[in-house]
Amino acid sequence: MVMHVRCPDRLPEETYRQVLEELAGLSPVVQALPPTAALVDLRGALPYYGVDARRLGEVLRIRTISRLGVDVRVGIGPTITVAATASGQIPRPGGVLAITPEEVAGWLGPLPVDALHGIGPRQATVLRDYGVHCVGLLAALPPATVQRLLGGKAGRLAADRARGIARPVVPRALPATASVRYRFDEHTLDGAVVRAALLELVVRLGTRLRGRDQAARALTLSLTFAGGGSWDKTRRLTAPSAHEDDLRQLAYQLMDAAGLQRGLLTGLVLKAEDLLDADQAPRQLSLDDAREARLATEGAVDRIRDKFGTRVIGPAAVFRRAS
Repeated sequence: MVMHVRCPDRLPEETYRQVLEELAGLSPVVQALPPTAALVDLRGALPYYGVDARRLGEVLRIRTISRLGVDVRVGIGPTITVAATASGQIPRPGGVLAITPEEVAGWLGPLPVDALHGIGPRQATVLRDYGVHCVGLLAALPPATVQRLLGGKAGRLAADRARGIARPVVPRALPATASVRYRFDEHTLDGAVVRAALLELVVRLGTRLRGRDQAARALTLSLTFAGGGSWDKTRRLTAPSAHEDDLRQLAYQLMDAAGLQRGLLTGLVLKAEDLLDADQAPRQLSLDDAREARLATEGAVDRIRDKFGTRVIGPAAVFRRAS
C-alpha cells in the first residue's frame, strides 16, 4: 500500500521538512514531492505496527496537527495513482481516505477524468471532446487510442494510471536537518520547567536520529518569547552523534548561553543540523565507564520505546514535569 500526503498550500519549507520527518517516523521509504506533498511506501510499516493503513493515516494526522499545527490530506491505495487521486478527493483542511485493492475499480471508475492524478486540464479537455468523461471509460480505451489522443508518453502514462498500473515509491534523501519543538501551556521563566522541556526535546531528537540511522554534527536551539521575540544559537558537537548524552550536554550549554533574562518563554525548538549517516560517524571508546554503560543501554531503551511508545521510559525529570 502507498500513502500520498498533501500539505496546505504555501507551507513554509521548514514546516514541510518537519512533515517529512514525521513521515520518516512511520516508514523508511519516503519520497518527497516538493513543495507540499510526499509519498510513503507502507509495505514494511503495516506488518511492523500491526495496524491497517487507514489507522496509520489517522496517526499521521494526529501527529502533524498536535506537533506542527498542520492538518494534512492522506490518500491511501495500492498504487501511487490511486493514493494521490484519493488525497485529492478529500475536502480541505484534512482527512484520510483509504481505498483497498478490491475497491479500486468501483471507486475510480465513476470519477471525472480530470480527477485522476496526473491528468492535466488540457488532457482532460481532449478526452472529454472524445467522449471520455470518467476514469472508467479511459481505462476501457485501448492504450494505442489513448496515445493517439494525448501523445505517445503522455497517453501511455494516462492509460497506465487509469488501469492502476503501479510504479514504485522512490526514496529520496532524508532532510539535512531534524527538529523537535515544545510549546509551553503557560508563559514561563521557571528554569526547572524549561530545562525539563529541553530534556524532553533531547530525548525525542536522539530517538528520531537513531531511528533514521543518522548523526548530527551541530545543534541549534531556538527560543520564542511572549510578545514575539526570539533567540537562537548554533554550536557544533565535538564529534557527530545521536546519543542523548552528547545532545543533552550541548543543548544545556546552548540554554546556558541564552540565559533567561529576556522575558517569558513560550516555546523551544531543538534542531539537529549537518546530518550524516550514522555508520560514517567515528566511534571512539571512552574511559568513562558510566557513559559506556548508558550507551550500551540506549539500544534497549529504543526498542522499548518502539514497542510501547516514547513516553513509557525516559529521564525522571521529564516524567515529573508531565505528572
